[in-house]
Amino acid sequence: MECPQCRFENPVGAQKCQQCGIGLELGGLTTTGAGIPSGWSAPLSRTSAVNSITALAELRPGSMLAGRYEIQQLLGEGGMGAVYKALDTELDRVVAVKVIRPELAGRPEVLARFKQELILARQVTHRNVIRIFDLGQADGIRFITMEYVEGHDLKTLLKRQKFSPEEAAGIMGQVCLALEAAHAESVIHRDLKPPNVLVEENTGRVLVMDFGIARSMEQSGMTQTGVLVGTPEYMSPEQAKGEKLDTRSDLFPAGIIFYELLTGKQPYHSETAMGTLLKRVQEKAVPPIEVNPALPQTLNDIVVKCLAISPAERYQTAKDIWRDLELWKGPGVSSADAATLIAGAPPMGLSQVGATLVPPAPPMKPTPRLWERLPRSWRWVAAGAAAVLLAATALVWRDRAPATAPGPQKQLLVLVADFNNATGDPVFNGALEPIFITALEGASFINSYSRGEGRRVAAQLQPGTTKLDEPVARLVAMREGIHYIVAGSILPEGTGYRLSARAANTAGKVIATQEIEAANKQSVLVAVGKLAARIRIALGDDTPEPLQLAAAETFSAASLEAAQRYGMGVELNFAGKFDDAIRYFEQAVELDPNLGRAYSSLAVVHFNVGKRPEADKYFKLAMAKIDRMTDREKYRTRGVYYLMIRNHQKGIEEFNALLKQYPGDSGGLGNLAVGYLYGRDMPRALEAIRRQTQIYPKYLLARHNLAVMARNAGDFSAAAQEERAVLQVNPAYVRAYTVLAQAELAQGRKEQAIETYRQQQAVSARGASFAASGLADTALFDGRLSDAAAILDKAATADLANSMPEAAAKKFAVLAEANLALGRKAPALAAAGRAVHWGGKEVSVLVLAAHVYLQAGQEAKARDVATELGARLEPDPQAYAKWIEGEAQLNRGNAKQAIKLFQDAQKFADTWLGRLGLGRAYLKAGMFTEALSELELCLKRRGEVTEVFIDDVPTFWLLPPVYYYLGLSQDGLHSDGAAESYRTFLAIKAKANPDPMIADAQRRLAGR
Repeated sequence: MECPQCRFENPVGAQKCQQCGIGLELGGLTTTGAGIPSGWSAPLSRTSAVNSITALAELRPGSMLAGRYEIQQLLGEGGMGAVYKALDTELDRVVAVKVIRPELAGRPEVLARFKQELILARQVTHRNVIRIFDLGQADGIRFITMEYVEGHDLKTLLKRQKFSPEEAAGIMGQVCLALEAAHAESVIHRDLKPPNVLVEENTGRVLVMDFGIARSMEQSGMTQTGVLVGTPEYMSPEQAKGEKLDTRSDLFPAGIIFYELLTGKQPYHSETAMGTLLKRVQEKAVPPIEVNPALPQTLNDIVVKCLAISPAERYQTAKDIWRDLELWKGPGVSSADAATLIAGAPPMGLSQVGATLVPPAPPMKPTPRLWERLPRSWRWVAAGAAAVLLAATALVWRDRAPATAPGPQKQLLVLVADFNNATGDPVFNGALEPIFITALEGASFINSYSRGEGRRVAAQLQPGTTKLDEPVARLVAMREGIHYIVAGSILPEGTGYRLSARAANTAGKVIATQEIEAANKQSVLVAVGKLAARIRIALGDDTPEPLQLAAAETFSAASLEAAQRYGMGVELNFAGKFDDAIRYFEQAVELDPNLGRAYSSLAVVHFNVGKRPEADKYFKLAMAKIDRMTDREKYRTRGVYYLMIRNHQKGIEEFNALLKQYPGDSGGLGNLAVGYLYGRDMPRALEAIRRQTQIYPKYLLARHNLAVMARNAGDFSAAAQEERAVLQVNPAYVRAYTVLAQAELAQGRKEQAIETYRQQQAVSARGASFAASGLADTALFDGRLSDAAAILDKAATADLANSMPEAAAKKFAVLAEANLALGRKAPALAAAGRAVHWGGKEVSVLVLAAHVYLQAGQEAKARDVATELGARLEPDPQAYAKWIEGEAQLNRGNAKQAIKLFQDAQKFADTWLGRLGLGRAYLKAGMFTEALSELELCLKRRGEVTEVFIDDVPTFWLLPPVYYYLGLSQDGLHSDGAAESYRTFLAIKAKANPDPMIADAQRRLAGR
């Protein structure tokens, strides 16, 4: 018996859920497996209806319903019934109880409608959607219990007050998130209007409610084409005409609500309901900016697009509206100012999925400042944003903590400005800041804003400037929403030095100052650590100073020059000058062989540029020095190492531990997302990367990784939009072109994809390498095998000439597949051998080579590869080892043994290739229903096939055959859908080289 609240499957006959404790018997009627009381299946008899009227009359504060719900207050009445506030005495929580009117409970269609409300609402689980718990029956009363929210609906609020554009945008953003969640479950609301939008008091959370007349697009519902259902004032044109609806029909009433919030008026005015319906069908609404000329043009345009008469001219998804609203709200700049997204990344943490690493602390952006503009009774948190509230006053401090220092539970973003070097000794230039930052970030609530990004923003604010001194840093802080800046100086004093530091807010209010002396150059490092420790105390850290100093001491006392080289390496890496960064990091470890962070940075940069052996070497050296790192650096280093070797479980473990102690760590958020991606847990990957982009909306690398996650989740439109924003800021961001082109190809825009790859070619040698793989993938997708082989052969040779052997290996592996498909067995085997020679550790290279060996009749070689992969501890290699064995059995005609091996492979990792293998094996075994299930799943997971190995090897060419196999399984089931599957396959392969699969599809289609 499934629990209606938590969906836990309980034993038959259970009276309470074993997971959450909720009662499974409501009003004496045991629920069905769907959590719906069996008594709801039939309408009330006349006698029961009379009894229920009496029972309803007795519902008043203090009375009990179903022996469980203590009625506290009547909240309101409507056409369907009354809603009460009640206490669920079993779970000791307040709920809302919606009671159906007795005269309606006698009508089967009304009961079906209420039942549908529960079923649909349970499908949609989101913080911006009212949650429905149970259906119940007692004394003839049919009722629904749902989440109780203290607040007001928008209809009430619109009567009480006017909304600023920021408030209106914030509310509509949350409405769009609710609609997106519903639409993801194929549910259309069909009656979106202000009374169905609730704003929670105190938090400002916006909730969409009453899916009572919503209709699942996947089922034939009670409402049919030609029947009007909904509220006339908020109907879409197609709904007014009784036409078929889709999710875009909910975006029209969303536009009407937004119009009202911005102007206080409705866009369509008529004396009659029919008149308002005719207006929206025949006339465009007056733009809201004509009603209120003070409105921002962007918001006006969003509303106008929502209110387009034709669904094709509207926004296509609620997420698209939300994204435009977020761009407008931004960090205080318009969407045209998207150039403020950062370009590049300092070392630490995995970024570019499968290839790049995320920096530790890019900008943290606060929520747009709506707090002051909203009524105190219902200030709300804008959906998906993280707000940081700071104390309004701060005291100047010397040698003691301020009385009102911010507490460590609040995440603070701090920008460290250039230390003023008045000594004349260049060794101090850039040497003190990384030491100070390391010591500062020992506090779990302090996050350092990237100094490289600070310089970039400074150059925008003051063109030509290269300094990040205190005045410039303050401008940057004001622009970027940084909470505090710290400025410092070092000057000679006698035979030693005097160092000073002070922390101030963006208004220039100093909250802490400190000075310290250093007897000589060797003691400067310790002095910098003490300065940082005392600033930490001023910001609210209660860690004893001796423990704070341990962070700074991870730089050894003799490594001032090493610290300078390390700092330069960080900024060069951030600027994308990888070769120069490597040179400076190498100098740092030469000067201080114990500087573990420099080894980590070297590993990261080498990994980013595709030099895996060097990355392995430097990671091992970093791990040998890990005891000399701070806790943050330990988590980051270990986590990145685990992700690099594809042990995603351990990587996730490390980054979750990091975020538990340092919740604002950007590298932790980004790399946690990568870990979930490697584990193919797309919901959690998207959740983590969205947390990062919501906290750091201008962080370019996070935006790129969001595009990668969206691509793998199959949201190609979102992936393309994110990458276009990235490239608008940094046209040299090589991997962004790949994801954009893949998204374009997946959306059927092949010519645009090819043009994007050609633009990528012109960026750099690495860009040309990536572009060649993409262009070959596009050719293979079309079936232009000869073109693909020529591209790959030429590009692999160029990669070797440019000292990129791993990139060459991946191209040789795909070249082997192309040659094999062309019937060139000897060249195929030669290419496979070269692939293994140059990239024998790469999983993608080994798997593709093994596949070629099998198809070319060299099973022993393929089994050797399987043995090598199976000996590794990580889940993916073990899964692919079983996959290779399964393919071998399938080649031999042993379909049942192949099925078992493919199923075993899935126990290690749920790979896309594993699912395809299962589908083909079931097909071979004549198990057409099972084959259909697996092949349809491959199509649903088509985002993954853009890069099945998640390692810069485009593999969209694997998708078209799925349609052919799908057609075979449908043929086996005598389904008419087979014809469409064959047509889709042949349309893709219209320009393909001759292929037995194509010939067979043509024959089967002609014979239908």
